[in-house]
Parts: sequence; structure tokens; C-alpha cells
Amino acid sequence: MSDEEHHFESKADAGASKTYPQQAGTIRKNGYIVIKGRPCKVVEVSTSKTGKHGHAKCHFVGIDIFTAKKLEDIVPSSHNCDVPHVNRTDYQLIDISEDGFLSLLTENGNTKDDLKLPTDDNLLTQIKDGFAEGKDLVVSVMSAMGEEQICALKDIGPKN
Repeated sequence: MSDEEHHFESKADAGASKTYPQQAGTIRKNGYIVIKGRPCKVVEVSTSKTGKHGHAKCHFVGIDIFTAKKLEDIVPSSHNCDVPHVNRTDYQLIDISEDGFLSLLTENGNTKDDLKLPTDDNLLTQIKDGFAEGKDLVVSVMSAMGEEQICALKDIGPKN
């Protein structure tokens, strides 16, 4: 055996896959699916009958959960599709920096400073106005496939 010590950089996801396989025929509306490498929420599913060569096909219409673009895919119902691991986490807003990054408070009391303000104008003005008024705001952050984005906002009352 060698006398070298091995040092590994620890990652929070413990090397877990960003997606998991699921049979196309079992994916339903409002579920999630990866279409063209993007995590999408399924808004429409239609299944065609088995044809002369055997496979029933599933036609998926999904909306990218980060860019809101509409994507489509057709997969044989017996084949596996990739389904993204989608997590939603709430953080309390502490501060908004000059360069458009948010300072958020995590569950364990640490700060998370790597999230940019959302690109959605409606959400953006709600966050800026609420913060300017001194309200206690909680932002919901959706994460999937190594991407994170603010998707919702809650007001938990004025700061004391």
C-alpha cells in the first residue's frame, strides 16, 4: 500500500446523479422531465396507440423551469426518460448587493450569497419594493441539475 493520503473535495450532493430514470409511460402532467438537456415541468402528455412496429409513443410538452421556454419530445412509452431531482428551499432575505446578488439566510444560520436577482420583472419589483419597505421577505429557490433560481416570494411581516 502507498503512504500517500488522499484528499477529496466534498460536494453537498455526495456525487448523486442530477437525474433519475423513469419509464416514459408513467410520467404524468405536472411531473418533471428532462427535454433536450433542460429540466421541464410537464404541461401536456398524449399517448399514441401502438403502431405496426409495436411501440406506443408518449408526446411530452414541457416548460423549462428556469427559462419558461416550451419544449417538446416524443419517446416510446416503454423507454426510460430522465427526470430531474427538483428541490425547493426557502431562505430569508437579508440584503441586496449593488451588483444584483442577494444575501440569504439558510436554515442553519449561514449566509448564501451566490444567487442573482430573478429575471422575472414582476418578481424582481416585488423583491426590491418589499426590501425597500423593510419587510421580512422569504424567497423560494428552485434548484435542479446544478442550476438555482428564485421562483416565489413570501412576506412574513415587517421587521422589528
